[in-house]
Amino acid sequence: MANVSEAAEKFEVSDKVNEQQYRRETKKKARARWRKSVTKNWQLYVLISPVILYFLIFHYFPLYGLQIAFKDFIASKGIIGSPWVGLKHFERFFDSYYFWRLIKNTVGIGVFTLVVSFPIPIILALLLNEVKSLRYKKFVQTVIYAPHFLSTVVVVGMLLLFLKTDGLVNNVIQVFGGTPIDFISEPGWFKSLYVFSDVWQTMGWSSIIYIAALAAVDPAQHEAAMIDGASRLQRIFHINIPAIMPTIVILFILNAGSVMAVGFEKVYLMQNSLNMSTSDVISTFVYRSGILEAQYSFSAAVGLFNSIINFILLIMVNQIAKKVNETSLW
Repeated sequence: MANVSEAAEKFEVSDKVNEQQYRRETKKKARARWRKSVTKNWQLYVLISPVILYFLIFHYFPLYGLQIAFKDFIASKGIIGSPWVGLKHFERFFDSYYFWRLIKNTVGIGVFTLVVSFPIPIILALLLNEVKSLRYKKFVQTVIYAPHFLSTVVVVGMLLLFLKTDGLVNNVIQVFGGTPIDFISEPGWFKSLYVFSDVWQTMGWSSIIYIAALAAVDPAQHEAAMIDGASRLQRIFHINIPAIMPTIVILFILNAGSVMAVGFEKVYLMQNSLNMSTSDVISTFVYRSGILEAQYSFSAAVGLFNSIINFILLIMVNQIAKKVNETSLW
């Protein structure tokens, strides 16, 4: 029996040694393959290195500073020297009277933007794909792409100019016997102005990726459908839309994952003391508390909370899309 147990132990030891040797050899082979790949494709690695450096420097290294959300940051002591306070700033934000107003406004604008602005570029791409006149198609594309190149400041300036009480829109309303409306100061108009001006500015540019996806559709499918008597509308629903559905799902996941990331610049430029009840969102609140009031730890906690919610939404929507449509980011 002793001899059998000793043989078994030796076998186990030799098995472990063989396993370790196998792992070392596998790692060596992997490193050799990687070195060979770098040597062979070094130009591609050089080409992508600025992008990697950009994300490392501006997106990953700053994550070190997130710890001030759990500290009472004191500039003279630095990040490391500042005392830990745990979840104090998060609790302060959750218990504040403006918490629900910020959440309601941020989610409201984000969801409204997603519902209105997401399908419009798809519809626009489907319509442009059906245009047969190349000259007219190029003209329309130029017109709808142009607003994308306007800065946010210019777009908001146009809104303020056209929608002020003595502006063009109110002059037209008065011509037809209506009463002038103070669009910029009325809280009820803020979300609509923000979303529809965003649609006007971005719909053309956002439709490019769908137009590119439609260009990959095999014309033979349309020819076969026409022979079978399918109308243009039927071909759109049964050929074009299924062809771009993976692209639609991926972009929807990305858009849904940024519902809480309502753009700061445009909201801030359109914001005033009269429409604050509907225009105050998390990003503007972080700016006021962090930059204007110098509450660095508190504003970092609020911003981190917003990012975590976006991350959770991204994962949830990705998993739902994976189960429903078998298309996902990962």
